[in-house]
Amino acid sequence: APGQAEMYAGLQELGVANGEDLKETLTNCTEPLKAIEQFQTENGVLLPSLQYALPFLDLHGTPRLEFHQSVFDELREKLLERVSAIALEGKVEERYKKLEDLLEKSFSLVKMPSIQPVVMCVMKHLPKVPEKKLKLVMADKDLYKACAVEVKRQIWQDNQALFGDEVSPLLKQYILEKENILFSNEISFLQNFFSPSPKTRRQGEVVQKLTQMIGKNVKLYDMVLQFLRTLFLRTRNVHYCTLRAELLMSLHDLEISEICTVDPCHKFTWCLDACIREKFVDNKRARELQGFLDGVKKGQEQVLGDLSMILCDPFAINTLALSTIRHLQDLVGQDTLPRESPDLLLLLRMLSLGQGAWDMIDSQVFKEPKMEAELITRFLPLLMSFVVDDHTFTVDQKLPSEEKGPIPYPSTIPEAFTKFLQENRIACEIGLYYILHITKQRNKNAFLRLLPALVETFSDLAFSDIFLHLLTGNLTLLGDEFALEEFCTSLFDGFFLTACSRKENVHRHVLRLLLHLHHKVAPAKLESLQKALEPTKQSGEAVKDLYNQLTEKLELRKPSPAEVTETPSMELPLPTVPTPASR
Repeated sequence: APGQAEMYAGLQELGVANGEDLKETLTNCTEPLKAIEQFQTENGVLLPSLQYALPFLDLHGTPRLEFHQSVFDELREKLLERVSAIALEGKVEERYKKLEDLLEKSFSLVKMPSIQPVVMCVMKHLPKVPEKKLKLVMADKDLYKACAVEVKRQIWQDNQALFGDEVSPLLKQYILEKENILFSNEISFLQNFFSPSPKTRRQGEVVQKLTQMIGKNVKLYDMVLQFLRTLFLRTRNVHYCTLRAELLMSLHDLEISEICTVDPCHKFTWCLDACIREKFVDNKRARELQGFLDGVKKGQEQVLGDLSMILCDPFAINTLALSTIRHLQDLVGQDTLPRESPDLLLLLRMLSLGQGAWDMIDSQVFKEPKMEAELITRFLPLLMSFVVDDHTFTVDQKLPSEEKGPIPYPSTIPEAFTKFLQENRIACEIGLYYILHITKQRNKNAFLRLLPALVETFSDLAFSDIFLHLLTGNLTLLGDEFALEEFCTSLFDGFFLTACSRKENVHRHVLRLLLHLHHKVAPAKLESLQKALEPTKQSGEAVKDLYNQLTEKLELRKPSPAEVTETPSMELPLPTVPTPASR
């Protein structure tokens, strides 16, 4: 049987008798019992004292197989311990010479299940397994599967396609996990996509597996980075940039200097990681980051491609944008213009580098994007003027009202603001974060004033998953406003529904929001929204599923038919009684 052949694979090459030899002996002999006894003597454990002990075991009914198996297991454990010890003792050349000799002697038994762990252990401890042996392992699916990651690394480093096959499912899983968080049915302003700390994120399954697969192997690390760059270029998916930073910092946590010292982005990423943890770029770290950017030497500009990818990580963009909004508010209090703040200019420089990552890697032109002067001289002062409008309005409300009545909140948006959001990527990013900021402050007036500017934005950024995920979370703070017709019309008809039919992700986010807040929405509005959001034949499963969940929730809210029929009976016209006043 093929199973038997596997069990004894390689024994003949070593001159050790196996099952086939016994079969042959018994087939060609005249006295089978004598032949068996002779086979046992020749192939048993050659220890004189055992001759007397074995019959004693026979008396206790212990089968010989059980005895030999336990001796075998014991010896194998001892051998495995010895192999691990050899790998650590003596001079480097000597210890590896011993292991290579051992591998040479034992490799023919690699397919024998009982011996395989020993052979695998020897290979695991060899920093360089002979090429010929690696090829044999690679060619056999079962052997490849059984060998340790230390051996696989040696195979992978010269077989990019095979390594790609191993890494690819992990990268798919990673992207899927990120998307699941963005589309999660849990909506909250307290817990969102950016809540987990960098250290927590690095404990994720994919990052840990990739870290283990790479070990200390620079060649494999470079391959993974190449995969991430290629996929980022092909898909424009920014989550690959997050993984690029997480992987480097995971190796940093393990103090793998072999890789960290050769990655030119290491110190920059480490410093930025601390900012992401605090969700703010303080002055000290800002200087440090600026030092890295200014320190890019002539001839080494290619490092800008990697730095831009690190800065394109949504967690980095989030930190830079939040810091920018905070700086702008401080400047209002200090009566200072944006162009006079070096810290603010550095944040814009990094935002610009991050947002330009795709173009830089695609064009292979490694130089920092030019900052548009108007962004600093016109757009940011505009945002500051919105902050001033809010302050003025608040103060006005507190003043004793005179004949002229209360001053209304400014409702028009400067045309320049809308134009900037449509044409300038950095302005758009900062503008969107300002809108998230006022929503989080429950500033309904400012929100409704600026919302129309989101219908058309640069590259449809206002309809991107990350923005909508954050916006839906912050909108829960304005829950009570959903009862008002004007608020719902502005938000749904004026913004969300303008993109629902052409963008499936927007459809999903609106349904997520309604699943969470449907009980706050006025019934008539809810009914019209339910009609407007009905999935079409082209809608994906996710939209249909969310819509069905919403429909079920709304059904549960409707009063039951019994209640409906009983209600009128309680409202029978009361008998008219003449009122005393009519006398």
